[in-house]
Amino acid sequence: MPRYHFNIEDGQSLRDLEGFELESLDVAKCEAVKMAGNIICEEADAFWKSAEWSMTATDATGLTLFTLHFMGMEAPAARAEIRPRLASD
Repeated sequence: MPRYHFNIEDGQSLRDLEGFELESLDVAKCEAVKMAGNIICEEADAFWKSAEWSMTATDATGLTLFTLHFMGMEAPAARAEIRPRLASD
C-alpha cells in the first residue's frame, strides 16, 4: 500500500515524518480533509485568529500530490454587538 505524508505549513513547517499507508490517492484526499477538520475543531480559537495555513500531501518520495488551503474570516457583522429589536422599532 502507498504511504502518504500530510505536512502542515502555518508559518512553521510541521512535517509528517511517519505518514500513513492508505489504499489510494482518493482515500488520502478524504483522510486529509478529515484530518484538517479535526485540527480546525480542536484549535478553533487559533484557527479564527490566525492567517492562512495549508496541508500538503506527498508520497513516500516527497512528490507533492495535492494541497489544501485554509483560512477563516469573520464578517464585521459577526463581531458587532447585536441589538435586540423592540416592538416599537
